[in-house]
Amino acid sequence: MKKILFLISIVVFASVSTKAQSQHFKVLALYENGGHHLEFSKRAIVWLDKLAAEKGFTIDYIQKTDKIDDEFLSHYQLFLQLDYVPYAWSDKAMAAFQKYIDEGRGGWVGFHHATLLGEFDGYHEWQWFSNFMGGISWKGYIATFARGKVNVEDKRHPVMKGLPASFTIEQEEWYTYDKSPRPNVRVLASVDENTYEPQGDVKMGDHPVVWTNEHVKARNVYIFMGHSPNLFDNPAWVKLVTNSILWAAGGK
Repeated sequence: MKKILFLISIVVFASVSTKAQSQHFKVLALYENGGHHLEFSKRAIVWLDKLAAEKGFTIDYIQKTDKIDDEFLSHYQLFLQLDYVPYAWSDKAMAAFQKYIDEGRGGWVGFHHATLLGEFDGYHEWQWFSNFMGGISWKGYIATFARGKVNVEDKRHPVMKGLPASFTIEQEEWYTYDKSPRPNVRVLASVDENTYEPQGDVKMGDHPVVWTNEHVKARNVYIFMGHSPNLFDNPAWVKLVTNSILWAAGGK
């Protein structure tokens, strides 16, 4: 009887150990530590550290791209572009990131500023990144902010698991682009511009706000909403981000 119990204990331990190992992954978070996005970054770091402790992954933070190369990225299963612009990267970092995404060396979740694509601060548009985001360029935004209702379009995708059919974002800039990325990406959610409060003239019609590009090997999710620290008080947005991190890192 003791021998049977001992064998059972070994099997259970092995099962638990394997499960724990399968859940562990390393995340690299690139974030802006200044400007008007500072409060979002500060709140995000606290929340991410808590999520990492709960889900069993580890996370490292950087504020510049100068360390990024193939070897550096090889240590991470997920790249989290935490409200960081797609310009002013070093050439080495751009090449390594592109390889990371194109060859599926890890996953990616990007927020808000990741679609600030165009000619900014004397830098040319990163064409590869524009294609990665669906072939779009930044056009404008609601500088005074607006409330808006986000509608889930693809309930089958793991990123949308457990989310309501629609949810409200209380305060957001709502970027517009030169065209909709829809023809080039898989749209997971969009904002209904008719629900903006207050209403205004900064609109683009078909307006995706969460999508994934299935033309690259890396699992990836872009989530436009990522400006206000108050987003971490929104259960639907928190669920969306949690799902995105776990899925893009290789989970189901």
